Amino acid sequence: MENTISELNALGQSVWYDNMDRRLVNSGELERLISLGVSGVTSNPTIFEKAITGSDAYDDDLRELSAAGLEPFQIYEKLVLCDIAMAAGLFRPVYDRTGRRDGYVSLEPRPALAYDTDGTVDEIRRLYGLLERRPNVMLKVPGTAAGISAVETLLGEGININITLMFSLRHYEAVSEAFLAGLEKFDATGGDVSQVESVASFFVSRVDTSVDRQLAALIEQGRDDLKPLLGQAGVANAKLAYARFREKMGGERFAALREKGARPQRVLWASTSTKNPSYNELMYVEELAGADTVNTMPTVTLEAFLDRGKAAPKLETGLERAHAVMEELAAAGIDMEKVTDDLQDEGVRLFSESLDNLVESLRKKSERLRAA
Repeated sequence: MENTISELNALGQSVWYDNMDRRLVNSGELERLISLGVSGVTSNPTIFEKAITGSDAYDDDLRELSAAGLEPFQIYEKLVLCDIAMAAGLFRPVYDRTGRRDGYVSLEPRPALAYDTDGTVDEIRRLYGLLERRPNVMLKVPGTAAGISAVETLLGEGININITLMFSLRHYEAVSEAFLAGLEKFDATGGDVSQVESVASFFVSRVDTSVDRQLAALIEQGRDDLKPLLGQAGVANAKLAYARFREKMGGERFAALREKGARPQRVLWASTSTKNPSYNELMYVEELAGADTVNTMPTVTLEAFLDRGKAAPKLETGLERAHAVMEELAAAGIDMEKVTDDLQDEGVRLFSESLDNLVESLRKKSERLRAA
């Protein structure tokens, strides 16, 4: 079907849906989105917290699992794995049709493991086994130092990995190195690198939220010259990361893997809903359209883009301005390394809180259902 999603596809960008809820499957809504060109799904503990606590769609399973004596976290995992498996089934034709390029459903393990390399590796292996090694499931690993070490190991075992919570060029540099090293290890052990897919999830809007807060404080102190920088950091940061992606995936090291069938680790734009209502609601979609990328959109952004979005190859434009934005922010005293490291830590904390809240909600709801 010709629409704005197919126009993005023509530019080389895939559109994934940043949402998961059993009602999407049961109602046929996910199938409708697939028919419109959506070619994957991403999820996280915050998404599942809203889905499971926000409806009664899970109550029958919750009642059965609770009666079987499962603990709240075990119940959470059973519910989530069921949803992921159902979504993977719906997207399997996309996976087959695109030659394994798309059709992926991403699952995030416990965020508390973000700073534990061995714990992350063990958890991903366990989840991979529980999902019966479904080829179109991607397991998420945070782009922390510990997570990146795990990425190399896991890709070296041929497991599809979505590296998440990346905010800086330094994060991307480390992730791309882990990708190359992981594929080289897999190849050295006789693995078929053409069977491994990975994306590097670079968060965008949260960067503007943090930087704008600091800019606003400076502007209040009389720095009116900084006003043009408001809402500029997120896109500039992303465009510079994409330029580095082009260099890394166009280099000799990846060329050797490409000859054996490997495909580039695409950059995935995450956190693409506009947080500031005074900004263009589609700025993180339209400004970041380009080849070998994925944009994962939440519901409101996806609907807006389908209704009134425009697809044009802007991702490689404005690089000179992107460099200038970073230089001007540094001159103003804004430390982007600190901003992005803080955002990564905050992301881990917020996802951990969502999971804790969800598990506690499941405990309380289980008690109510048993009493009823």
